[in-house]
This record gives sequence, C-alpha cells and structure tokens, in this order.
Amino acid sequence: MPLTIQSPVTGRENISDATEPLAALAQFYRALNTRDLGLMEQNWGASSDTVMDNPLGGVKHGWPEIREVYERLFAGGNRYQFEFYDYTLQRYGEVFIAVGRERGHLITDSSQRLDLNIRTTRIFRWAGTQWRQIHHHGSIDDADMLARYQRAVLRRVA
Repeated sequence: MPLTIQSPVTGRENISDATEPLAALAQFYRALNTRDLGLMEQNWGASSDTVMDNPLGGVKHGWPEIREVYERLFAGGNRYQFEFYDYTLQRYGEVFIAVGRERGHLITDSSQRLDLNIRTTRIFRWAGTQWRQIHHHGSIDDADMLARYQRAVLRRVA
C-alpha cells in the first residue's frame, strides 16, 4: 500500500530535479495559483488523448479544449488558492498517478468566500525531458458547493 503524504503541494516548492514526480505537481499548482497559462501548457500533454474531467469544464479532450477551462478560470476577477494534500504517488515506469485531495478557497469579486474540497486524481507520463499531465479527474461531493463554485466561475463566460 502506498504511503499517504500529508505535506501539501502548493506550487511554491523549489524542486530542481525535473525527473521527480513532485516537480510536475508543484509546476501544476504554481501555474494554477499564479494564473500562468504558458506554464500550464508546459505541464499538460499536447496529444488529443489527453483528458480532463473536472467541476468547471466537464470532460475535455486535448490541450485546446483543456486550455479553454483554464482561460475561463484565469480571466475572472475571483481570487483563489489551491493545494494538493492527503495524497499518494504511484509510479509505473514512465507514468505516475497522484491520488488525493485539493483544498482551497475562492473569493468572488463580491467578496463571497467559498471553501472548496475536491477529490483529485492526476496522471502524468514522462515525455523525454519532463513529466506531462495526461489525465485529471476532480469531483466535489457537496452539490451545493459545486453549484456555487460553478456559478462563481462560469457566469463570467456567458
């Protein structure tokens, strides 16, 4: 049974060894929390079989569709911060799986605070020089919180 890690990944980690799976997770959370779309693109795989299924975008295939979800989140006036914790890392050769939880908060432009808890799985594949994310699944158990989160972010695109 893999060891559960409680120390959160925030994106502020300084991991110089790109071969470490933790470096890929830190890069993702750095891109997310700083709204860096270029860094986010470096983190994701470029092939059309790359998939994301999360509370904001539903199922998206390939970087162009996934990019639209992050563009929507990054363009809004909401402030947010997320971290990954209570997770396991399972490595299988050129693939690793991170299974755990995200916690964070979003403060809307009307100063409403939403505390978020998301069950999260991320899969990365080694791409010669770095890990690239090829799959993400995130779920929010609390239906009311999910609806409030979606309204706060998605209403800005309509």
